Amino acid sequence: MHHSTPDTPSAGDSGSRVALPVSPLLQSTLDAAQLPREPAVIDRRTLLISALAIALGLASAAVAQLLAALIAIFTNLSFYGRLSTHFRSPAENQLGLLVLVVPVLGALIVGIMARYGSRAIRGHGIPEAMEQVLTNQSRIPPRITILKPLSAAIAIGTGGPFGAEGPIIATGGALGSLVGQFLHSTAVERKTLLAAGAAAGMAATFGSPISAVLLAVELLLFELRPQSLIPVALASVTATVVRYTVAGSAPVFPMPELPEPGGGAICFYVVLGLLIGLASVGITRLVYAIEDRFEELPIHWMYWPALGALVVGVMGYFAPRTLGVGYDNIEQIVSGRLAGSALLLLCLLKFISWSIYLGSGTSGGTLAPLFTIGGGLGAVLGGWVAAAFPQLGVDPRIAALVGMAAIFAGASRALLASVVFAFETTRSMAGLLPLLGGCTASYLLSAYMMRTTIMTEKIVRRGVRVPAEYSADFLDQVLVREALSQPVVTLPADESLGEARAWLHRRNRDTHHQGFPIVDARGTLVGVLTRRDLLDPQHDEAAPLRRLISRAPVVAHPDHSLRQAADHMVRNRVGRLAIVERADTTRVIGVLTRSDLLSAHRRRLDESHRRRRTMRIRHPLKGRTS
Repeated sequence: MHHSTPDTPSAGDSGSRVALPVSPLLQSTLDAAQLPREPAVIDRRTLLISALAIALGLASAAVAQLLAALIAIFTNLSFYGRLSTHFRSPAENQLGLLVLVVPVLGALIVGIMARYGSRAIRGHGIPEAMEQVLTNQSRIPPRITILKPLSAAIAIGTGGPFGAEGPIIATGGALGSLVGQFLHSTAVERKTLLAAGAAAGMAATFGSPISAVLLAVELLLFELRPQSLIPVALASVTATVVRYTVAGSAPVFPMPELPEPGGGAICFYVVLGLLIGLASVGITRLVYAIEDRFEELPIHWMYWPALGALVVGVMGYFAPRTLGVGYDNIEQIVSGRLAGSALLLLCLLKFISWSIYLGSGTSGGTLAPLFTIGGGLGAVLGGWVAAAFPQLGVDPRIAALVGMAAIFAGASRALLASVVFAFETTRSMAGLLPLLGGCTASYLLSAYMMRTTIMTEKIVRRGVRVPAEYSADFLDQVLVREALSQPVVTLPADESLGEARAWLHRRNRDTHHQGFPIVDARGTLVGVLTRRDLLDPQHDEAAPLRRLISRAPVVAHPDHSLRQAADHMVRNRVGRLAIVERADTTRVIGVLTRSDLLSAHRRRLDESHRRRRTMRIRHPLKGRTS
């Protein structure tokens, strides 16, 4: 009785292989069950998604302009009693003690919208979009597209110390998700459209197309593939073109031309990054500690924003610059026009105002407040060091730029987006190297001290696992030929089921497999049966094995990747693949099982965790004889 094929060497293979001919009658069926050829990097579907992304770029840019107009309208109505879309900073108001009331009224409206409209409008905007990507297949409720920007405009327009970028990013993402939901799209395509809308929103706000793409990659896509990168980049470029057409191409936070920093200054900026990274960890923890305290209040959450807004009003009374988006504050900090004790006080009061109001659960963003706080800290520390150690050549303006970007890099872990954003919004070439050093140092300290970020802490608490990194799929790097099981253990097609069961019960070396190719008397592959098939009591023991076969074997080629093979198993709902040569499909050279896929991961674990010395330095006199 034939149960195991002998090893048959194959040219070019390191191990032994077995050739089993496939019958011509089965060839057409086998062709249908073969793993399809690897598709092109870009297909027609990607072209369609890219076209939709361009349209999304236009729509998100329009939404950004609309939200800016809404913020201006609510700011003018709240602080100046006039109806106008021309933005005027609330810091110039003459309301006196009435400034305490304005933010509270806005917070009450936002609380009502959250309770009776959608609770999802509360929060930063970006974390909520991340949660939909990770848990809900990028499906954002349509009402968020309207309620989020409207609630944010009310909160910011009545003095909320937030930037408009978070709500715009969230709204652009919601718009992309909405488009994906109306179409016949996959979850991956919806994620791409969501990220495209979000990136377009950021690009339209700051005129920073590259950092917008990087932010989408680092916080929303968790991948870097042409199928997703191209649509996101096209949406970002489109939104930036619209911004340039409407508002011009000048940088949002212009800086004077500065000399290139020397080595001593670069070292300081790296140390500054470490200090700012430490501050970002403390700020993140404090923001969520405040949120936890609000959770303990004995009143309905709808009223929490009103309590936070009262603090905003108090801070705004003593420091009017803390009110509103504060983009003008950032511009003055990085240009050096705001410094000293006034800047330190602004940073402190802005942090108190922003952290408490955000923790209360209102609608607002985190980028602009963080930029103000980080930029202020950097400018103050840079000014002190420049005065105490002039020989280092430290420039407080570059220190402000590094602080602005480093605090966001530490708080969000969007390292590349932080570096490029600060460069795109200032166009300061002198700051590029300090930015890279300072942001990396902040990122390093934050990643070492804190498992989550200001963007992910909330959703991690809800049980959502957020990817902390993206890397190439290990299974995509290993070929089937490196992992398949050999030699092939086969069973004769004309053998009775009873004989096969008796053989299984002997439990010798060849019986441990979970699946067996079935061959006829000439060695022609007929099909594959599993151990479960052979031990099923419903089958007649006198029946030949060929009668138990209900489908042709599912096959793959040795030059396919394990990722392709694993996907092929899932699609066909099988636990093993017959491996055949691509050039000659009559040759079956092995079987790939799920266990083989798991075994392949041993190499990945070995590469990641096993430490060993691969080179030794030989003593020049060792081995010599006198």
